[in-house]
Amino acid sequence: MQDSLYVALSAQVALERRLTTIADNVANAGTVGFRATQVKFEDVVTGAGGRSLSFVQTGGTYLSAAKGGFRETGNPFDFAIRGDAWFSVQSPDGPIMTRDGRFSLTQEGTLVSTEGYPVLDPGGAPIQIEAAGGPIKVSPDGFIRQDGQQVGAIGLFEFTPPENFQRYGNSGVVPPGAPEPVVDLQSAGVAQGFLEDANVNPVLEMSRLIMVQRAFESATAAIRQTESTFGEAVKTLGGSS
Repeated sequence: MQDSLYVALSAQVALERRLTTIADNVANAGTVGFRATQVKFEDVVTGAGGRSLSFVQTGGTYLSAAKGGFRETGNPFDFAIRGDAWFSVQSPDGPIMTRDGRFSLTQEGTLVSTEGYPVLDPGGAPIQIEAAGGPIKVSPDGFIRQDGQQVGAIGLFEFTPPENFQRYGNSGVVPPGAPEPVVDLQSAGVAQGFLEDANVNPVLEMSRLIMVQRAFESATAAIRQTESTFGEAVKTLGGSS
């Protein structure tokens, strides 16, 4: 009797975690470069034969690899990535991977993110541009040209977010190690004057939210039924003594 209670409780814990990830996805549906969080659940089986029980693990989170839509802005300091690559910015806590290409130029000529973190080149160094120079042009391979001269390159890095990854801010992800620059620039590139929207479908996420809420209510009803049955059994056993 208590086994069913534990099974239902494990389901509630897993559903609560899924509810949190869905709420975070919906909240960031308008965040540039945001990748949705998904959860992978697994069964944990105890016992054997007719006495085996299946519990639900709390689940491991992973980042959706779906691409977000491109939106043209016309801003020469807005960038979107084509293909499976990431920008890297230097935060106070180390390099951070992001698909958010909303950059700007400081008075000192440093290319920075919306948080003011320096954008890194393929070698992992901050990108410096002549602030008083002419307009910049960025080719699909990431090379930056100003006044007809090549002055730098925007770094594109290979990065596969690990399971149970750690976010940094809204759209940043902490890499588990030093990211590697993309070698094959045919498979990845930069689009100047564009931004990548979040890969979140708000309608789909809301339908998932409703499904999770209903499943949570079902698990709650099962727990209440188990508690009621257990209480009746205690009363019956107590009255027969």
